[in-house]
Amino acid sequence: MTIKSLQQVLSETRVSVAAGRTDEAGGAARSKNPIPIIYPATAEQVTLLPEDSVEQVDSAVALAREAFETGPWPRLSVAHRQKILRDAAMKIREHQGELAVLETLCAGLPFSHLSGRQIPRAAENFDFFADHIGTMAGETFEQEAGFLTLVTREAAGVAALVSPWNAPLALASMQIASCIAFGNTCVVKPSEHAPLAVGRMVELLEQAGVPPGVVNLANGRGNVTGNALVSHPGIDRIAFTGGTATAKAIMNSASANLTPVHLELSGKSANIVFEDADLERAIDGSLINIYSNNGQLCIAGSRILLQRGIAEPFIDQFVERTRKIRVGDPMDPATEVGPLAFEAHMQKVLGYCEIARAEGAEILAGGGRLDELGPGYFVEPTAVLVDNNTLRICQEEVFGPFATIQVFDEAEEAIAIANDSDFGLVGYAWTENLARGLKMQESIRAGTVWLNTPLLRDLRAPFGGFKNSGVGRDGPRQCAGFYTEEKATIMPRKAELLKKMGMD
Repeated sequence: MTIKSLQQVLSETRVSVAAGRTDEAGGAARSKNPIPIIYPATAEQVTLLPEDSVEQVDSAVALAREAFETGPWPRLSVAHRQKILRDAAMKIREHQGELAVLETLCAGLPFSHLSGRQIPRAAENFDFFADHIGTMAGETFEQEAGFLTLVTREAAGVAALVSPWNAPLALASMQIASCIAFGNTCVVKPSEHAPLAVGRMVELLEQAGVPPGVVNLANGRGNVTGNALVSHPGIDRIAFTGGTATAKAIMNSASANLTPVHLELSGKSANIVFEDADLERAIDGSLINIYSNNGQLCIAGSRILLQRGIAEPFIDQFVERTRKIRVGDPMDPATEVGPLAFEAHMQKVLGYCEIARAEGAEILAGGGRLDELGPGYFVEPTAVLVDNNTLRICQEEVFGPFATIQVFDEAEEAIAIANDSDFGLVGYAWTENLARGLKMQESIRAGTVWLNTPLLRDLRAPFGGFKNSGVGRDGPRQCAGFYTEEKATIMPRKAELLKKMGMD
């Protein structure tokens, strides 16, 4: 397969790849420490990303603080904010192709997947929270005789939103929409590996009517720009999506200022297939669960557990179909899996292939780099057979197109294996037995359990993880709890009550 060069992609799409803005709303002039943005399919440089310094982060936080304290956004009516959020969703849809190209250039995700699923999801996030804020209501309590207690919510302030590189727009849009819907302002730090589409989305939000200073960009690496942002005393909330190790450092920085944190983190999820499962459906779902998004999914069903009676036919069909996955040019509509996002990550995933061999696992499919596709960061979809769950490849998040397969006999054994993990983001189970499905739902220690289905997300439901997979939950009520402060106001119904209290 011939991979389109960067020049071909740009000439065909006419997409601007300017590294960042220097206007006031963008958050300050850029520094002189540029970071190369690389097209993962060809390893060509797309542009240079100027890195924001500590001083520039401080300026971005100051702009967000000014917009919160004196700007119109927190003071707009709910109806006005709803209109702007819906206009933002419309802008994203109007620029769907442009945003998908920018995302492909940075992250190597298949264009068809982005334009068909992730970009529409980004727009839906703004529509969803526009709808939700229109349904919110306060509370009243009248139990104390003669007194009325009102409970209301107010925006929390300025949020630091740190988004990842594996699904930049889908996840950054969730952070931004859920934050600003309640009247907050924010500083967004996209991954230094995939900043372009997020930066363009911020421009579109302002075109839709989001006032200047409400959504600000801070570009750069985590140890420079990110650390300056999450440790800033002017930040009232921190939301981070990414790896557990980084999250621990963020919590440590946040503790100095007692800043509340919301963390959506790593996973090493079990995908359990029982003997009574619809085998074809389970194989379809298992392939999606591990190889979609180029395998770079925190919710990946990366540990496939097979009941012994169906293990052989499942493995035969799963491996055959894994070998037939179309890996290649992410701009080609026929491509199912593209390159990994950056070279260091590719080397990490290839390193786990070597660890698998060293640990005695049997390589059933893949296990190496696809050199025939050129200098891009292409790794074969990989499946390995293991005999126990204690191996590193079963305990550590690979975050690539890499599945382990293990055989079990009884349901209790599968549950024990599934829960034998430091993570608890999601779990999957495939069974036609209702009682068994409910047992899996009750027993798997994870924030989400999917029964007989892959990867469906209902935005009305809470999403987050147990154990090292996170702190807090996404979801309408959960985000309202995180991004707002509750206030109780207590008043007497009649002035005479104060006389009875001896306070007149």
